Amino acid sequence: MTEQPNQDNGTLVLALIAGLSISGTFDALFSSVVTFSIFPIIALVLAVYCLHLRYHKAEMPKGLPTLSALCFLLGLLLYSTIVRAEYPQIGSNFLPSVICVVLVFWVGIKLKKRKSQNI
Repeated sequence: MTEQPNQDNGTLVLALIAGLSISGTFDALFSSVVTFSIFPIIALVLAVYCLHLRYHKAEMPKGLPTLSALCFLLGLLLYSTIVRAEYPQIGSNFLPSVICVVLVFWVGIKLKKRKSQNI
């Protein structure tokens, strides 16, 4: 019975990693400012494969697809914020960082609601 919340948290972490790695892959392939690396591509393939296996293995509980999408979006914006902080000539990172903070609080509230409903 305690297995399901741990699997749910793993799905959310995989969605976050997929968001980070898809943004990293895009920057590695198409940005002249960021140096090329094969590791975001490997991480993207592995994260998407693991998410695909989880999708086929078991049914997603109610509310988890929304949380997964929020974690994926958080990963996209978080990588953008980190890259813009490292390379300020790209542009300001104010808006992505504010959206990341809002998403973190939103995911936290949703997780707290899910935990209280499961008890």
